[in-house]
Amino acid sequence: MKKINAAITGVHGYVPEYVLTNDELATMVDTNDEWITTRTGIKERRLLKGEGQGSSVLGIEAVKGLLEKTGTSPEEIDLLICCTVTPDMTFPATANIIADGIGAKNSFSFDMNAACSGFLYGLITGSQFVETGKYKKVVVVGADKMSAIVDYKDRNTCVLFGDGAGAVLLEPNEEGFGLIDSQLQSDGSGAPFLHMKAGGSRYPSSHETIDKNWHTIHQEGSTVFKFAVTNMADTAAEVAERNNLTGDDISWLVPHQANKRIIDATARRIDLDESKVMLNIQRYGNTTDGTIPLCLWDYEKQLKKGDNIILATFGGGFTWGAAYIKWAYDGDKANS
Repeated sequence: MKKINAAITGVHGYVPEYVLTNDELATMVDTNDEWITTRTGIKERRLLKGEGQGSSVLGIEAVKGLLEKTGTSPEEIDLLICCTVTPDMTFPATANIIADGIGAKNSFSFDMNAACSGFLYGLITGSQFVETGKYKKVVVVGADKMSAIVDYKDRNTCVLFGDGAGAVLLEPNEEGFGLIDSQLQSDGSGAPFLHMKAGGSRYPSSHETIDKNWHTIHQEGSTVFKFAVTNMADTAAEVAERNNLTGDDISWLVPHQANKRIIDATARRIDLDESKVMLNIQRYGNTTDGTIPLCLWDYEKQLKKGDNIILATFGGGFTWGAAYIKWAYDGDKANS
């Protein structure tokens, strides 16, 4: 009996229409285009506008596009995982709302929170259900409305984040394509350096927590940067080396889009030319769980069957990881 791998057989993304440029941000906080671009590589980001609009709105659009593109019926989906740090509400899970919104009546669904590493965590988790032979079609969607928790008076964080979602379909493959290897790690001692303090059971919402601005992102940038550069790069290198992959063997690096300097450091660590690095941070900023699938969506037409792809990520918690995927289809033949 041949080994079953979980292969990505389709990818789709969605970003809101509203574009927040660096120049517009400069009217809101003490910053400018040159300062943002040189430090982060970001030129603009998308925001989801409108009352009562949550991350599920982004996720539903991404998954609808994915199903249409792959010719998949919603009723065929066995499992839907939503990776998010900005759920519509504490419960029910945003995954439940997305599943209902797309008509996935035969699936079970749940949320996964591993900060910016969530999509990779979800991808590996979803793959296990496929590899056991239990499920045939698993959807993993990364969706975040980061504008809901950004303090637009804090120039160190408000320049970084945007809203967006991306989704992939996982199906069984017995030809050697799909997820080959992965490594996920976490270190809870990093919590003080990147978190949102209130809104959970430790500090439930109150007038005091709102007055203290505890419902927005807190980040100690220099500490997070050092951890991210080291751990994201090292783990990507470890997965590549474990599978005897050199820079010449790797077709693409798909890094979490947090900061271009972190991305560049990861590429150097695995001896990869920048032409092989997926980059869209300049257009979307850091969409947290949306970054990796949005990269795959943007670059899909350039992907070839058999491409060796390394995914790498780092997030609050701290969480980080990397995965090696052998791409399963020619992207230029996929329906757009």
